[in-house]
Amino acid sequence: MESTFAFIGFGEAGAAFASGAQARAYDRKTDFAETRDAKLADFRAAGVTACLSDTEALDGATAVLSLVTADQALAAAEAAAPSLSPGTLWFDMNSVAPDTKRAAAVAIEAAGGRYVDVAIMSPVHPARLASPLLVAGPHAVAGAQALAAFGFASVATVPGDVGAASSIKMIRSVLVKGLEALTAECFLAAEAAGVTDAVGASLDASWPGVSWAAKADYNLERMMAHGGRRAAEMEEVAKTLDALGTGAAMTRGTIERQRAIGALGLTAPPGLRAKIAAIRGAA
Repeated sequence: MESTFAFIGFGEAGAAFASGAQARAYDRKTDFAETRDAKLADFRAAGVTACLSDTEALDGATAVLSLVTADQALAAAEAAAPSLSPGTLWFDMNSVAPDTKRAAAVAIEAAGGRYVDVAIMSPVHPARLASPLLVAGPHAVAGAQALAAFGFASVATVPGDVGAASSIKMIRSVLVKGLEALTAECFLAAEAAGVTDAVGASLDASWPGVSWAAKADYNLERMMAHGGRRAAEMEEVAKTLDALGTGAAMTRGTIERQRAIGALGLTAPPGLRAKIAAIRGAA
């Protein structure tokens, strides 16, 4: 039977995945007058059917892609659960801790849905539907089949229960998002000291084949655009590490740096030095 898909949450990832898809979508930004028109325009651009409530989006849906901010992942599952049809696949694609996913699974399964733990393992651009996905939980096989039918081209199942895919994503983010924060801290200081070129050259010599200036430029762009969202994700990473008992000192620093740069609300200009200047000027 062909699946009927709905999106709950429609930001960067939702728009990347929905292009050309026959699907309905709801985003809480349509609840507020100041953000409604822009979000409705996003729906039109992606060719999805706009819905003004999660109940409307979920009516008759057999598969749901949950793509909200990390701090809303559990709330979105709990709010949507009463509106799910029996057997609906709930794909929790949010970057949250295993314990958060397990709590969301309880809400979905209690309502008769089928919860699937999904980890998106790369930026959604430019890969879009080729973004690598890991899926886990008791409905992983059925979920992987439905995702492939939707158009996802790189879906792999992970052994284990709900939280197995999330664990991989969260622990990987310690390094990926942490390196972003470290490069920002390094190159902001280098520019302040007037030694940016020398620091970049020294780093390049230590890691042949890597342009650290280019990496810092990219990392600053991502932090300026998505630092707030990344900080929310890293809060979930800290929960993961605390639950494991391994410590989260570096991750808490990452949270602080990601949030501080994201909170500036800057549009990233081209070039590393221009980005640094914008951050220093706004801080």
